Formats: sequence, C-alpha cells, structure tokens
Amino acid sequence: MAELEQVLGIHAYPINWPIGIDGNYKGVYDRIKKQIELFEDDNSHGSKILKSTTGSLDDPQIIEALGQELYDNLCNDIELLDLAGDEFDMTRVNNGELTPLFFGSAMTNFGVRSFLEKFLELSPQPQPRILQNGEILDPSTEEFSAFVFKIQANMNPAHRDRIAFMRICSGVFEKGMSVYHKQGGKVVKLSQPQQFLAQERTIVEKAYPGDIIGVFDPGIFGIGDSLSDEKMKVQFEDFPVFPPEIFARVQPKDSLKRKQFVKGITQLAQEGAIQVFEQKDIGIESFIVGVVGVLQLEVLEYRLINEYSAQLLMNQLAYTVARWVYAEDKKLIDNIKGLDSGMLVYDQKDRPVILVNNEWSLNWILERNPGIQFLTVPSDVAKI
Repeated sequence: MAELEQVLGIHAYPINWPIGIDGNYKGVYDRIKKQIELFEDDNSHGSKILKSTTGSLDDPQIIEALGQELYDNLCNDIELLDLAGDEFDMTRVNNGELTPLFFGSAMTNFGVRSFLEKFLELSPQPQPRILQNGEILDPSTEEFSAFVFKIQANMNPAHRDRIAFMRICSGVFEKGMSVYHKQGGKVVKLSQPQQFLAQERTIVEKAYPGDIIGVFDPGIFGIGDSLSDEKMKVQFEDFPVFPPEIFARVQPKDSLKRKQFVKGITQLAQEGAIQVFEQKDIGIESFIVGVVGVLQLEVLEYRLINEYSAQLLMNQLAYTVARWVYAEDKKLIDNIKGLDSGMLVYDQKDRPVILVNNEWSLNWILERNPGIQFLTVPSDVAKI
C-alpha cells in the first residue's frame, strides 16, 4: 500500500484483508460486508473452485477455526485499517485519487471469486456515446449500435484470420445478424462472433451494451467504424489519433516479396500499429511509416518477418512533426512555401500531410502560408 502511494501517488483502500501469514493463508476478511471467508486446503493448485465457509467476525465457529492467535491478529489489523486508513469513496475512485485493493491468488484460486464479483459491482454501467452530429446515444436505445476499436490480424497464424473487436453501445447483438456499416455504406453480416479469455475463444450467441466481441473481418472494417441497425445508420464521433513523432522510410528487401510486404504494411496500418504515408510521383516503391515510439518500429519489423515472411529495409528520417494540411485551393498545397527541408506526403485516405524537422520549422511554414490550415489530427475535410 505504501508503494502504491509513493510510486503512483494514489491512495489504496483494501476491500478485503488476508487472514494468516505468508504461505499459510486461511481466508480473507471482507471489510465492506464485514464478513470472513475461510478456504479449505486442497491440492488442486487453482484448477477448481475452493470450498469455503463464511461467517461474521464474532462467529464462534469462525473463531475456533482460525485459532485465537490468528483471530486476535486479524482484529488488530482491522482496527488499524479503520483508524489509520482511508474511507472508501467511489467519487475518489472515479477521480483516480483512490483505488480498491484486493488480496488473493490465481495460482490457488484464493479470493478470486470474491474479487471478480466485487469488480463487476464496482465497474461503471455502459455510458451514453456521442455521435458525429453531436447527439447523444443512450445505451437503453432498442436498436443495435456498436463501434470498432481494434483490429488484429493473424490471431491464428495457421488460418491467417483477422478479427475486428467492437464495443456494443445499444440494443442486443445476436449471432449472424446483419447491420449497416456506415463507412462502407452497405449492410454486412457479422459472422463468427467470439469472446476471448487468454487463448480460449467462445462463440457468442447474444451480447449487450458494454460487451466487447470480436467478429471475422474480411478486410472491410477500420478502427472507429460505426455499425448499427439499418433504421438508424449512426456514426460515432471520430477516434482520437496521436500524431506520429518518429518516421522511417521502409521498402521490401527482396522485390519478389513485395506482395507480402504491402499486405503486411496495409494490415498493420489498419490495426493502428503504424501510420502509413506515401510520396506521390517519385517512382520509388517504398512507404513512409510514422509511429509514436521507437518500439513500434521494432514490432513492425518483427511482425513483417514472422507473420508475412517479408524482410524490410528501414531508414529512419529526421522529421519529428507531422501536420495534416487543408486549403480550398489545391494549388496552395502543391506549392507550400518554406517546405524546402520538409516533405509533403499523403496518408491512406489521400489526405495531404507535411513532415518537418521540428516546431521551429513548422512555425516558419505557418507564417508563410496564411491560406492553409495545419491540423494536428487528421480530418476528412482535409481530403483534397
């Protein structure tokens, strides 16, 4: 608890407290319910639910099962926590000032069930979502709606599958249902709905607001896409996009592997792992990738080799600032003043972007191009 406060700067409230000493735990005391739960010893090593006995702090059977010494130690611990510890306050939890703390062990299934039950109780209910037009969509709306927030390719390398993960915002999802895909402008069938737990996959028959499911993606979905009942045809507000700060030019090491290379770059960009830009009319078969951290470039290289069998040549560029540009007159974009040391590229939606070395260079360009808007995040308006 002291480490949480010192390192993370957040106070902790133990929801439960362990009974026993290291390696010989007997159970947990629930401070909210003021109830003791004692677990039976077994050798299942967490493979099955432990049998338990519950009772109040002054239950004679519980006191006898614990022994006087453990019972006295528990009472002292509880008294100290109540006197010197924080009070539980959900407002402070929601503000990030206080965190619930649980004791248990997944290896022995010790205290896991009570943790999961309390976690569900403390978790917020599905919240309303803002639409592109500024309206609010309530989760109690009967019609189905959802948005795609993650795409993952090659989850099963043997089948080269591609999964689009979506969060349900309203209505009820049913296996095999057809919905309207706003970005694609057509009705699509959501096939092979699944939920994941570690390496396990479970077919989903029904899902409700707040649930997250994965569906098979034939390559039509993108991050931030909106899905809904055909009567609604809603579009949720745009996802926040972090402007890249590190750039590199990449191209296939073996020209015979270009098809695999392009497929890998395209799919990783669709996942959101990288942002991809191209220079027009330069005659070089290469891409410029933008990332927020250097580790993403290492992930790019690793996944291209291991998932697409494509090695790449990578040259890191000196640029650190990207701005999406927009102007009513396309000629202003083609003839940006002061871009001598920068580069004009286009993203995957064909929106113009400038790359420059630093903020000073950017300010130099801003002063000389009053008729152009320079945006830190992309906008569909910026497509020329």
